[in-house]
Amino acid sequence: MTFHNLVIVAAVAAGIPLFIGMTRAPVPGPVLEIVAGIVLGPAALDVLHVDATVRAAAVLGLGFLLFLAGLEIDVRRVVAGPAARPVLLGLAGTIAAGLVAGEVLHAAGLAKSPLLVGIAFMATSLGLVVPVLKDAGAADRQIGQLTIAGASSGELTAVVLLSLFFSQRGGALGGRLLLLGLLVVLVAAAVTAVVQARRWQRLSGMIAMLADTTAQIRVRLAVLALVGLAALAEHLGFEAILGAFLAGVLLRVVDPDAARRHPNFHVKLEGIGYGFLIPVFFVSSGVTFDLDALLDHPATLLRVPLYLALLLVIRGVPAIAYRGLLPAREVVAAGLLQSASLPFIVAATQIGLALGAVTPTNAAALVAAGLFSVLVYPVVALRIIGAPPRLPPTVMASAAMLDPM
Repeated sequence: MTFHNLVIVAAVAAGIPLFIGMTRAPVPGPVLEIVAGIVLGPAALDVLHVDATVRAAAVLGLGFLLFLAGLEIDVRRVVAGPAARPVLLGLAGTIAAGLVAGEVLHAAGLAKSPLLVGIAFMATSLGLVVPVLKDAGAADRQIGQLTIAGASSGELTAVVLLSLFFSQRGGALGGRLLLLGLLVVLVAAAVTAVVQARRWQRLSGMIAMLADTTAQIRVRLAVLALVGLAALAEHLGFEAILGAFLAGVLLRVVDPDAARRHPNFHVKLEGIGYGFLIPVFFVSSGVTFDLDALLDHPATLLRVPLYLALLLVIRGVPAIAYRGLLPAREVVAAGLLQSASLPFIVAATQIGLALGAVTPTNAAALVAAGLFSVLVYPVVALRIIGAPPRLPPTVMASAAMLDPM
């Protein structure tokens, strides 16, 4: 194990917030981290590679990304509130549009597996949308909750469908459906067990006493839930990110008022995720982008704007379902944010390549479209909302010291 490449990644992760603070660039940090990975990786300067150390941290980063995204979901508001119907209507529109798009691309000779391509278009980069909305101060507003709920439903649906139909372990669909049901039952049992344990005063008092000591017991229990459910999902034949996301949802369900009752808990989790692991994932995603496969076949470049437009149609247009709850301009912004997708596209194309369900050139075009979607759509959405990305307090303070005017 070496730390050479991880040092470069850490330097990028530390330098980008400083760059944003000094230049006041209206670009989300994760976008610049991906671009930095492309520039420093084999596609350009070739000074950064994804070795075993970086790969391990990136896998944990992706898990933490989905875990923190699940932690953002207010299930009571989404399921029982006025947002439930429009979110489900939007999801239904996304599924239908994705399946139709896959069949059309297959008929045109642009997709080897129409189902795989259709599923790839259904997801949103939830891990990018959440920090963008948080930094813009919109995560707790109606547009934030609807967008996060819509992005979550798309991400979760895409992960489940990918696991069901394109599991690298194979197996009959009926068997995988039974395993999915088992996973849901086990998660529900875990929720029930945690709720019952919280009623045990001695245990609750012990957790409260150890929470802010070197034991950091709440953080350790949260990490246990994340790793445990990720491992369980993987053991049952699903993607580990499904378990990580469910772990975040589980914690939000069992302790919906955690942000108010013990606010330091979320700050600590975000410190681990956004402070270390998640930037590794974003930078490594840029490093592994296959630019040669894209440039070696010029005709493939023409597919990039097509796929970029399809992301907007499949993920963005269904946001029309929110029009009864949001002003028109915020509906457009929500649609643009939901159209930003990269991590799932990367995962789906890698699985497709392993199964022979997607060609290398088409995989490169899909990933390129995903990259442009996270570069363009969130920036345009923030301008529509009228709230540029808000820097963390420490970065804002540093920028103020550099420019007192």
